[in-house]
Amino acid sequence: MALIVWTGAALASDLPAPEGPVLLHVTGEISVTNQDGAAAFDLDLLRGIGAQTIETTTIWTDGVQTFEGVPLHDLTKALGITGSALRATAVNDYAVDIPLADAVPGGAFLAFARNGRPMSVRDKGPLWVIYPYDSAPRYQAEIYYARSIWQLDRIEVLP
Repeated sequence: MALIVWTGAALASDLPAPEGPVLLHVTGEISVTNQDGAAAFDLDLLRGIGAQTIETTTIWTDGVQTFEGVPLHDLTKALGITGSALRATAVNDYAVDIPLADAVPGGAFLAFARNGRPMSVRDKGPLWVIYPYDSAPRYQAEIYYARSIWQLDRIEVLP
């Protein structure tokens, strides 16, 4: 597997095409694409945005978990997102709207691994939107739990 380094500070033509299985399609109000008005990401392209880790508990798991992924803020910057909300949709077509205001440093996080392992569909993968629930009491509220969509595979940026 080749490691693709992509800093996200690019023009529309600079997002490389995915070489591995596509985990995420982003459509809508974006300025950086690699497929007919969309951005398709495999794991290497997601990592290339700037993978980070966070530790937090969740209401769905036991104990502190370590998540590896991409801050939603970094994804929105990398794609030049200017919309008002992100319609996040799972493999089973379940969808939630995440306000773009949640895509702030230290906010929503797009996880692709938990405790050092990629997440299968059975284990809330391939992608799971999580929040740093332990970092601030405001994240320990039903509104953020409801936005914590798992089995995520596509995002539509709403105007």
